[in-house]
Amino acid sequence: MKNISILDCTLRDGGYCNQWEFGEENAHRIVHALVEANIDIIECGFVTQQATDDKNKTKFNSVKAVENLIPRNRDGKLFVCMINYGEFPLQNITPYDGNSVDGIRVAFHKKEMPEAIKYCQGLKEKGYKVFLQPMAALNYSEEEFIELIKQANKTEPYAFYIVDSFGGMKERDLMRLFYIVENRLADGVQIGFHSHNNMQLAYSNARTLTSVKTKRQLIIDSSIYGMGRGAGNLNTELLVEYLNDMETTPYNLHPVLLVIDQILNKFYQKNYWGYSIPNYLSARHNAHPNYANYLMDRQTLLIEDMDQIFAMMSEDKKGNYDRAYIEELYYRYMENGKCYEEHLNEFKSDLKNKKVLIIAPGKSVEDEKENVINFVNQDGVIAISINFEYHLIKTDYIFVSNLRRYSELDSGVYKKCILTSNIPAEEGYMKIRYSSLLNNIEEVRDNAGLMLIQLLINLGVKQIAIAGMDGYSYDADSNYADDSMSFITKHTVLDARNRGMEIMLERYKTQVDLNFITASKFMSRAKGKMK
Repeated sequence: MKNISILDCTLRDGGYCNQWEFGEENAHRIVHALVEANIDIIECGFVTQQATDDKNKTKFNSVKAVENLIPRNRDGKLFVCMINYGEFPLQNITPYDGNSVDGIRVAFHKKEMPEAIKYCQGLKEKGYKVFLQPMAALNYSEEEFIELIKQANKTEPYAFYIVDSFGGMKERDLMRLFYIVENRLADGVQIGFHSHNNMQLAYSNARTLTSVKTKRQLIIDSSIYGMGRGAGNLNTELLVEYLNDMETTPYNLHPVLLVIDQILNKFYQKNYWGYSIPNYLSARHNAHPNYANYLMDRQTLLIEDMDQIFAMMSEDKKGNYDRAYIEELYYRYMENGKCYEEHLNEFKSDLKNKKVLIIAPGKSVEDEKENVINFVNQDGVIAISINFEYHLIKTDYIFVSNLRRYSELDSGVYKKCILTSNIPAEEGYMKIRYSSLLNNIEEVRDNAGLMLIQLLINLGVKQIAIAGMDGYSYDADSNYADDSMSFITKHTVLDARNRGMEIMLERYKTQVDLNFITASKFMSRAKGKMK
C-alpha cells in the first residue's frame, strides 16, 4: 500500500460542526498531532472572501493567512486548503512562495465545470499543486464525467477526485467511477476519494479502494473522529489502523487519539455528528445533507414522513441546500390533511369564562406536581396537556400537533384529542387547520405549546396558566417528565428555540393573562410573570 496517501480534512470539513471555531491553540495542536502521526497531507481549512481575520477560525481571508497555522518544519508533509469555486478571485491569490500552503483544492458544482477548470489552470500557473474536487460525482452521467476528465487533462492537476458529497455511493458506484477515471486520466495525476458516512460506507469503500491494483498514487480523505457535517466523514483513526494492519506503514495512531480525547470530544458534546436515519435518507435520495439536518431538528416527524418529504423534492433542488425550499416542503407536507371542526363551537363554549391550564411535558410537572394538582382542583379550570397524557390527573383534552407523539398515545385517549391537520387520524375530538396556529419565528414556528396558546387566544380565552413549559436544557434527560420523550439535539438548536419561545411568550402576554405555575426559563418564579 505504498501508493496510498491520507489527506486529513478535520480543520476544513470538521468546521461545519463548530463554524470553524477550533480556537488558535487547538488548531495548532491538531496540526502538530497530524504531523506527529505522519499523515501525508493536512488540510488547514477554507480560503474564502466570506472570512474575517480571525486566528481562532480555520476559515481564512487569504492564502497567505494560512501560513500562521503551518509549522516551520513541514517534515515532508503537504499542506493544503480548499476554495469553493466562486468564493475567492484568482487575482487575489499570491503566487506560491513555499511559506503558505503547497496545494489548493477547488470544489465546484457540475454547472461550474468550464470556469472552474480555467480557475484551476490559473492556480497551477501560480505554482500550486491543484486538486480538482467535482462535488457530487453521482450527479454526473457517464458522458458528463468523461467530458470532465478530458477537460481536467488539459490542466493536468496534481489530483483528480471522486467525491461522494452526499454519502450515497456504494462499492459498485465507486468502482465504476474509479475505472472511468483510471482509464482516461492523464498519466501522473493522482486519484483522490472524498467520502461521507451517511450510509456507513465510507470505511468499507476506502478499504475497497486500497485493494485496487493500480500504478497511480491514491489519496483517501478522512477526518479525526469522523468530524464533519451531518453523518461526518471517514475516520482518520480507522483508516490509520487499517493501513497499519495491512502493511508496515509509518502512521502513528496515538497523537490522533489524543486529539479526540483532549479537543474533539468537547465539540462533539456541543454539536454531535455521525450516522443517523435522517442522514441515511438524504443519501438514499441523493440530496444535500443539510436537508436531513433541517428535518431532524424539527423533532416532529416520523421517519416515513421524512422519507415522503425527500420524495417530494425536485431533482434540480437536491444538490444545493435551499432552506426556504425545504421549509416550504415541510409546511406543505404538514398542512396536507383535512380538518373537522364540528365540535369547535362546543369546545369554545366549554372554555367560556374558564381558566385554562396548559400542561406541557417538561420535568417540572413531576417535580412540582402538587402545584399542578392543586390548580386543577380549583373551580372553573380546564386542563389541556400537550402531546402526552399526564398520568397524575385526567386532563379534559390533549392537544396534539406532533406526528411522532401521536403515534405514542394510547388509543383510549383519542376521543379527547384536539389534533392539528397534519396528523393523519380520524379518531380525534376535532382537527384544527395546522397553518392557522403557526407563528413567524422559524425556530419555534410550529412549537406545540405556542400553537395551543394561539388556538386558545383565537377562541377568546382570557386566562392561561402554564405548567411544564420549562425551556430547553442541554441535558436531554432533564427536559421531560417522561424519559421516553427525551431527545438529543444540538446546543445551537436548543438555544435558538429558547430565544424563540421567549419572544413569542412576550407577544402572547399582550393578548392574554399568561402565568406559569411551575418553574420555567421564561418566567420569574416568584410572581409567575414574564422575564
